[in-house]
Amino acid sequence: MNQHYDAIILGAGAAGMFCAIEAARRGRRVVVLDHAKAPGEKIRISGGGRCNFTNLHVAPDRFLSANPRFAASALSRYTAADFVARVNKAGIAWHEKTLGQLFCDGSARNIVAMLVRDMAQAGAELRLGVQVADVAATGAGFTITTSDGVLSAAHLVVATGGKSIPKMGATGFGYQIASQFGLPLVETRPGLVPLTFADGSVEQMANLAGLSVPARVGCGKVAFEEGLLFTHRGLSGPSILQISSYWREGTEIVLDLVPGRDLGALLGRARADMPRQAMHTWVAGLLPERLARMVAAQVPGAGALGQLTRGQMAQLQEQLVHWRLRPVGTEGYRTAEVTLGGVDTRALDARRMEARAVKGLFFIGEVVDVTGWLGGYNFQWAWSSGWAAGQVI
Repeated sequence: MNQHYDAIILGAGAAGMFCAIEAARRGRRVVVLDHAKAPGEKIRISGGGRCNFTNLHVAPDRFLSANPRFAASALSRYTAADFVARVNKAGIAWHEKTLGQLFCDGSARNIVAMLVRDMAQAGAELRLGVQVADVAATGAGFTITTSDGVLSAAHLVVATGGKSIPKMGATGFGYQIASQFGLPLVETRPGLVPLTFADGSVEQMANLAGLSVPARVGCGKVAFEEGLLFTHRGLSGPSILQISSYWREGTEIVLDLVPGRDLGALLGRARADMPRQAMHTWVAGLLPERLARMVAAQVPGAGALGQLTRGQMAQLQEQLVHWRLRPVGTEGYRTAEVTLGGVDTRALDARRMEARAVKGLFFIGEVVDVTGWLGGYNFQWAWSSGWAAGQVI
């Protein structure tokens, strides 16, 4: 068997498969290698099994990176509309949910099947269950020593993802390759991940486990208004996952449990119209009963609305609109949807995704220090960065 290719792509995830399709359609001889038994495993489990495959509001400011503008080139040249057109051509039905998020009507497996089919039709080879033992540079490109033999190519594309969800086979292998070739790394950490709390707060949260409410969650100058979920370990839900990418150890988050509502005006009218109503009863009209009881317990001595002191009203405001909490950590890579940090973008060409100092070496997708918001942004980065590399390898 001829083991020489124009390009070897490490990783059969979203970015790797998309890159393979684009390169093979240009007539390149391409092989995709992955240690997993099936391609696109993170695609398969994403979006509750329906794959939130892109977002209508993709823009560079919705991505975190040491250089937020780095992603702009790829994102502008292969857009959300471009990927939607490909989904439509494949006959995959989809729908828009909140905040511009696009999901398959059916299974996420439809997206995986589309990518595998497009690779096969373009002539790209897919090899699964392959272990990579060594990567080396040669005068003509690269040699890859694997459990499937020694392969060589002029171009090597690293699309191995990050460390998130290790049970799916995620590793830091891509970072090892970057380090091997002298590329700098931005420190990695879990992103889009639930937050955990110290014992006292955890006990409070555990009593509320399972409750989900709309909330605005802020950290510093950044805030997200989406669902908030109380868990046995702390807080989760879209608003928490979003803010987790901005949170750092030692800092606090601020919860607004009545987002978009003027609590002062609401309370003022209630005191005038229903001065004898118990404060707890009034709060229970705003929040689920268990949460209302917890909020009321933070305002000692509170009775009827009309009898609340200024201090008690300030305490109530603090609990409902400015509830300050200090997480102690996150649930880690075990449940993180993405990995923040990665290959430093300063070492890469933004149009080509190629290492500036190592001709023929490319990094795409999650392994790069580009991380999107929750809601389809990270898949769009995979499509866009894979497309960009696929045009030049």
